[in-house]
Amino acid sequence: MNDFFAASAGVAGALIGLLFVAISVASDRLRAATDGQVHRIRAVAALTAFTNSLAVSLFSLIPGHKIGPTSISVAAVGVTFVAASLSSLIRLRQVRWAIVRDALFLVGLAVTFVIELIEGIAISTQAGNSGAVDTIATLVVICFLLGIARSWELIGGPSIGIRHEVAALVRAHGDSAGNPKEGPTPPTPPTPPTPPTPPVAPVAPVAPDAPDAGSAER
Repeated sequence: MNDFFAASAGVAGALIGLLFVAISVASDRLRAATDGQVHRIRAVAALTAFTNSLAVSLFSLIPGHKIGPTSISVAAVGVTFVAASLSSLIRLRQVRWAIVRDALFLVGLAVTFVIELIEGIAISTQAGNSGAVDTIATLVVICFLLGIARSWELIGGPSIGIRHEVAALVRAHGDSAGNPKEGPTPPTPPTPPTPPTPPVAPVAPVAPDAPDAGSAER
């Protein structure tokens, strides 16, 4: 288990460094007047998840059963953050799918911290509880996944959701049913050849009238 926590500590440190880079890239989104608060909550949520994993991993490597008190402390901090974030979302008074999704994420993060708090108490009361240690190790991995998901949304990474894709597929099928494609154009029959024009006979020139005898005598 020490090897796992040593590896997870290195992963947590690297992810925290990348999170700082993501925050600097998305600084305009964090300062935005409309959705800035939502992006700030996502950034702090990712930092809280990574810091939780880093603290538990590092303190678990110190001899003397430090993982129990550490889990209790970071879990309590995490629950406090979730409560403050949910209050901030409620204060925005906006009902949108993005807000609802962030709220559901925070609820899932709160459940993770509560389980970690319970397992930390179990380890503190029973130092040899290996099952609780395994559960906390699993929660460390879950925190990594949650933090990565928050970081991806923070920088505006593309997402392909099944709900969106199914709706687009149904909409495209409805458009094709309402405007069926025309069949192949039948071939145009060939135009019959124009018969040749018969030649016109030449017209004989008309001779001028001869002058009358009376007019000649005059």
